[in-house]
Amino acid sequence: MRVHPAPALTALLAASAAVAQTAPPPAPVPVLTPTVVARYPHDRAAFTQGLQYVGDGVYVESTGQVGESGVRRVTLKTGKVTGSVPTPLATAFGEGVAVLAGVAYHLTWQDGVAFTFDATTLKETGQYRYTGEGWGLTTNGKQLIMSSGSPTLVWRDPRTFRATRTVAVTADGQPVRNLNELEYVQGSVYANVWLSDRIARIDPQTGKVTAWIDVSDLTRQASMQAIQSGRPLTFDDVPNGIAYVPERGTLLITGKRWGTMFEVKVPGVKVDPGVTGQGRVRR
Repeated sequence: MRVHPAPALTALLAASAAVAQTAPPPAPVPVLTPTVVARYPHDRAAFTQGLQYVGDGVYVESTGQVGESGVRRVTLKTGKVTGSVPTPLATAFGEGVAVLAGVAYHLTWQDGVAFTFDATTLKETGQYRYTGEGWGLTTNGKQLIMSSGSPTLVWRDPRTFRATRTVAVTADGQPVRNLNELEYVQGSVYANVWLSDRIARIDPQTGKVTAWIDVSDLTRQASMQAIQSGRPLTFDDVPNGIAYVPERGTLLITGKRWGTMFEVKVPGVKVDPGVTGQGRVRR
């Protein structure tokens, strides 16, 4: 015997089907284009892995490659390195760096160890162990946020380096892999996507990409400069390095072995005098 649905149920199913047919598809992730406001010299030998502006025209940068890895303090306008320290483990491939409360935390790629330094003197102050790979690192002013090349971001307690939460990063419902250098800016996490000309702006609560920043023009400029100098960029000299300059509401963007540090305006990034360059909120 065939059972027919009740009229009320039939009407409900028909209405649901009509809504499904007429509902608009999700809006695509918007693409933003940065506007260059200044250019500064950047060390062509620096295989940039981490970047953070710490105020007073100075940024802290970490570099990679075994035997060349380390952490340095650099004057923005001149590109002059005013202090540097090698990654303490000589066989390690250095990765991201983040400064919080006067401490610089520095990751290694596959050795599972993070080193800490006094952010001003670069004197080593300690180390922590972690599992998996280390790629990028930033801070929201209270905790550290870490990438591993996977679609997952990990929040860590700066006192213990213990993982406290994770979030999976997606765009249009798909996982975003190769998350690399990170920067926390006004409630969003900005992430270089390795081997691409895109920076993802991520909602740290949901993991959804809320915008793409297209830096392909910056890559072209850096590439042209490198060709003119007789030392073209190689396949892995990709965009990597994002730093927020709160007093100007700008971002610093560079890449591995790029000869230029670009200062750019990005839609949505504003001046924030309440934030210091050390990853702390002024009280």
